[in-house]
Amino acid sequence: MIIICPQCSTRLQVDDAKAPTRPFVIRCPKCNSSVDSESQSPALEQSALAVGNSPATANSKFDLPTPAPLFQIEEKEPSTTNSLSATDRLAELLTALVSQQTVKAQGSASARPLGDARKALVCVAGQDREAVARGLAENGYQVFVAQDTRQAIDRMRENQLDVVLLDPKFDQAEQGAVYITREVNILRPAQRRRLFFVLLTPALRSMDAHAAFLNNVNAVLNLKDVAELPQLMERRIREYNELYKEFNTVLGMPAL
Repeated sequence: MIIICPQCSTRLQVDDAKAPTRPFVIRCPKCNSSVDSESQSPALEQSALAVGNSPATANSKFDLPTPAPLFQIEEKEPSTTNSLSATDRLAELLTALVSQQTVKAQGSASARPLGDARKALVCVAGQDREAVARGLAENGYQVFVAQDTRQAIDRMRENQLDVVLLDPKFDQAEQGAVYITREVNILRPAQRRRLFFVLLTPALRSMDAHAAFLNNVNAVLNLKDVAELPQLMERRIREYNELYKEFNTVLGMPAL
């Protein structure tokens, strides 16, 4: 078992044979902080990767796929508040349009096509699922929300997604985090470069590049920063696109 210290991101290896069956707390030898056993990395946890025929991921030829459904923002009754909200959304769309036109004017051949919404899959535990999905949908994302591992895997195999957001506690009964991480890790390099993988966890600091590297994801966001999720993601995706700008230009591919 590998546990990540939330303070200094040190990896702590614990012998599975000696570890208690119930959650436990150990002390980090580097920063001397207390570390909960539940803050282990879903990307590094290998215990379930060899488990086959999971009820959530089994592909019986007699079963129809059940991909995660598209998230729809519920429309409220017309009111002054709703009118202001619509005005704000219009202002955001105009701002995005100006921003994209500016990028094109600067000669960025790999800019993302106007009107091509990013497709995001939300694999988050129930208590934060609505807030994450709504924040992305209100900022122009096409959002799919998975209720369980089966829906998540089917959506990943059916659509070319741009973003996958994963909570380590998602569908724990079916070890959802492990199977979704495996689905990302088996992508071919060309496909993996076109997928922005985000880990949502209360155990790590938002935008911690070192923690993202250790967890084999593109970005780490703390769940307490859900309200700022779209802005933080936009900044990190912009940096990611800048990193692959020349690569995408040579291949004639748009930015993520």
